[in-house]
Amino acid sequence: MARSMNAQEQPWWSTRSFAVAMILIAAIPLILPATPPLVDLPAHIGRYAIELMPAQSPLHQWYAFKWGVIGNLGVDLLIVPLGKLFGVELGVKLIVLLIPPLTVAGFLLAAREAHGYLPPTAALALPLAYGYPFQFGFVNFTLSMACALLGFALWLRLSRTDHRRLRAALFVPFGIILWFFHSFGWGVLGLLAFASGLVRRHREGQTWVQSAWQAGLATMPLMPPLLLMLIWRSGHVAGDTADWFNFRFKLYYLLSALRNEGSFFDRACTEALLVFCAFGLLGIGLRRNWQLLLCATILVVAFICLPRIVLGSAYADMRLVPYMLGVMVIAFTPATRDRRAGNVLAIIAVSLFVVRIGIQTRTYARLDHGYKEQLEALNHVPRGSRILNLVDLHCLSAPYSSRMDHLGSLAIPRTESFVNGQFDMAGAQLLRIRYRAAPGFDADPSQILRPGRCRQIKSYVYPDVLQQFPRKAFDYLWLMNFIPERRPQNDPGLIPVWQGPRGALYRIRQTPIAG
Repeated sequence: MARSMNAQEQPWWSTRSFAVAMILIAAIPLILPATPPLVDLPAHIGRYAIELMPAQSPLHQWYAFKWGVIGNLGVDLLIVPLGKLFGVELGVKLIVLLIPPLTVAGFLLAAREAHGYLPPTAALALPLAYGYPFQFGFVNFTLSMACALLGFALWLRLSRTDHRRLRAALFVPFGIILWFFHSFGWGVLGLLAFASGLVRRHREGQTWVQSAWQAGLATMPLMPPLLLMLIWRSGHVAGDTADWFNFRFKLYYLLSALRNEGSFFDRACTEALLVFCAFGLLGIGLRRNWQLLLCATILVVAFICLPRIVLGSAYADMRLVPYMLGVMVIAFTPATRDRRAGNVLAIIAVSLFVVRIGIQTRTYARLDHGYKEQLEALNHVPRGSRILNLVDLHCLSAPYSSRMDHLGSLAIPRTESFVNGQFDMAGAQLLRIRYRAAPGFDADPSQILRPGRCRQIKSYVYPDVLQQFPRKAFDYLWLMNFIPERRPQNDPGLIPVWQGPRGALYRIRQTPIAG
């Protein structure tokens, strides 16, 4: 394995200043939006607000939040101090803003540690910091994966320098913390540590069986969370684990690794990365780092074997794709060390990253404008209200999503109101909904209205839903992404309060109409 060059020998793409620049650039798309426009994030912000609100808040008559041992608490824990310092919404923004830069840092550090220098092609992996799971707003998961990549880079360094005792001392607490952030990140770190150790031991002359045994022993400091897993899974855990080996979805998720707007360019960028990896696997113009390549291969096997739904939570296998692909990309380096060729490859890789960042910034600016436009309705909602939120959405496969699926949940921190659309999944997160006056209209996905061909289970059809929901259980009806022609007409039980270009707020009449 090649080791680090001195400062005079380093090309620009392998310098510390280059890495720092890439890390800082990764934060740009998230600087301006008041709320990071990630699909599920507003619902999570609502949960964090409930978690932090004092006991006298009206929220606690509708929601219950009780701390417990689960492997899905990353932002839930970090928001406790940051929420007190900055408020829940700004605190969440600051945490989320750090996730892509941390992911970029993890890819770059792992690549440098494995190769001994940063390959000119390493920047090809960096757009994956804004991969499909991040766009969905899986913030605990993506935070844990960013930390797992950073932990993996440290693991490689301590293994290379033979600091085994220090590695064990550091990774016992690190593994526990990572598991609490999200169990998936902890599991991935374990797989990466084992795979890298397997190759290292075999390179030292051991048989594959001996290498596997020694690599397994080396990962023992990461094992304490297995006890936490037993505590977690011995409680009440809702939801099915299902849809194994659905290769149609897996292919879609693979090709959607860089999905942002669902555009041709998004898919073309992903396909370009896949072609690069194919060239690397075939040894066409690229050298392979066997440690990283085995790590990526194990992640590929995990992706194939994971079901689509785990404990009622969908997209379990999809979440792994950007990281699986990213580790494979950084496993390859150009076969030649010619600096001129390196310059060309580095410029191409950096250009792709910068272009993707520019597109991401533009997308988030558009979505942020749509968010602000809808949230003006909350200026007309009294504290402690009960809101039924309905969002008009396209199918998930459609481009240019509004990402308003859970935007209504921002009524929770801003007005301390009840709003349908929160997740209530025992064993997956700590929030419980206890508003019994609105069965079927109290939780996700009752707020989501999609066309018939892609309508979700337990969601409703518009305008039928206007006659189905229990009006006495709500004070306001909040319609999002509705053009004026699709809004209620001549309904005496709905009193217009606010009208926007693509949304409206109605007060629900609770008294009979005379006559």
